[in-house]
Amino acid sequence: MKSDILLWGRPRLSHGTTNVAAACNSRFPSHNNCVIDYMGDDAAVVQAARISYGDGTKQVSDDEHLIRYLMRHRHTTPSEMAQIKLHIRIPMDDHRQVIRHRTASVNEYSTRYSDVIKKTRRTRPKQWRLQSQSNKQGSQEGDIVWPEGYEVKQVDGHGVLLHKGRRIMVVEDVATFTPAQYLTRRQATVHLSNSDFYNALREFGIAREQARQNICISTYTEYYWCIDVHNWLHFLKLRLDEHAQWEIRQYAGVMAEIAMNWLPKTWAAFDDYVLNAVTFSLRDQTVLRHMLNGRVDLALEVAKSYGWGKTSRERKEFVKKLATIGGPNPWSRRWAYDQK
Repeated sequence: MKSDILLWGRPRLSHGTTNVAAACNSRFPSHNNCVIDYMGDDAAVVQAARISYGDGTKQVSDDEHLIRYLMRHRHTTPSEMAQIKLHIRIPMDDHRQVIRHRTASVNEYSTRYSDVIKKTRRTRPKQWRLQSQSNKQGSQEGDIVWPEGYEVKQVDGHGVLLHKGRRIMVVEDVATFTPAQYLTRRQATVHLSNSDFYNALREFGIAREQARQNICISTYTEYYWCIDVHNWLHFLKLRLDEHAQWEIRQYAGVMAEIAMNWLPKTWAAFDDYVLNAVTFSLRDQTVLRHMLNGRVDLALEVAKSYGWGKTSRERKEFVKKLATIGGPNPWSRRWAYDQK
């Protein structure tokens, strides 16, 4: 079984990888699918839990029910007895969303000892996203349009892109050249320029520790990342969430596949009680209780006392929770009318 798990992990984001592996032959195994190491499994979690009982109980639950009990009641210590060590290769900007989880042990590739990895993450034209209008740190899908001052036209028989009348790029087809294509080409130019300057600094004998200050944060880094299962699952809950950045969700998705195969019982319990669970706060429960008792007027009055106006984020989240379980929106006029 261990050899099977050590094969899990595959490249994401051009040159990225999430490897959990004992031995990789190449220096940068961006296309090698291998796992570095792990300790324990579902049985280790169960073993750790049962030693707590000693002679205090005569009832022995089967492994699956015991793991579900632990997850349901948030008894997390047993899951800290299993650990996994991942080899992660990731762009530096996405790396920040991994490294901020301070519960892992990390040993990263050093750009003081070695030259920077000569790979950068490229964004394809269809992958550009707009700034979210409702979430300051998020993004949203949408059409990218030319800002004021940009113009694509024919000049002297050639297609060109102009910015405030200045020629900045030759284009192949004036009719089909899009802002997203321009951004992808511009990004490639910036990456090449930064790489060329880094190489020039090194040719002049400038120290790596100083030359690296000019590299793009879309440049890849890599490291070994060792974490126990309890904290790993917490990481996955946050990074698999629909509000997490799309790029980090790709890495989290690979890790989730590893967890499903390595810890099937633990993952099933996590999926049920944490990842796809719906939690109602005390305020949520108060409003919901009045709804279930047919007192929509009182439910809305209480919600109003909480400051749940039309723009309230808490109100929107409550409505979304209700929709998840097939419940009605108490602010819907049709539902309020049906309750009368």
